[in-house]
Amino acid sequence: MDKSTEINNDLNVQQFFHGTKAQLKQGDLIAPGYNSNYGKQKKALFVYLTATMDAAIWGAELALGDEPGRIYIVQPTGSIEDDPNLTDKKVPGNPTKSYRTREALLVIGEVTDWQGHSPERLKEMKDNLERLKQLGIEAIED
Repeated sequence: MDKSTEINNDLNVQQFFHGTKAQLKQGDLIAPGYNSNYGKQKKALFVYLTATMDAAIWGAELALGDEPGRIYIVQPTGSIEDDPNLTDKKVPGNPTKSYRTREALLVIGEVTDWQGHSPERLKEMKDNLERLKQLGIEAIED
């Protein structure tokens, strides 16, 4: 069984999350084609999802905007693949269980009782992202 088949088989049993600052409701679709919440905010070719709360929390905390971070429970409407921004380039495999898709994500619920990272840890991550930006490295490569 190839890797994409394994991932697609997991769709039936895995819960997925999407961290953002967008205010959405059950039944909404999160689709590519809008400006990204990260980096240079260019038109996104993919939408991102994760099977871990920690990665979703980072998504909610690091998204651009003044709104509070939110974490949605989402269901992919099409095939997904490993997110190359967080996998194999930086660490072997996919320990953060982070994925991307060219198809929409269906919002099926919201996680409201999550706790963010400490202010010190959040500052450390933002400082690191700023260093990468100064070096001309985009956080998200479509």
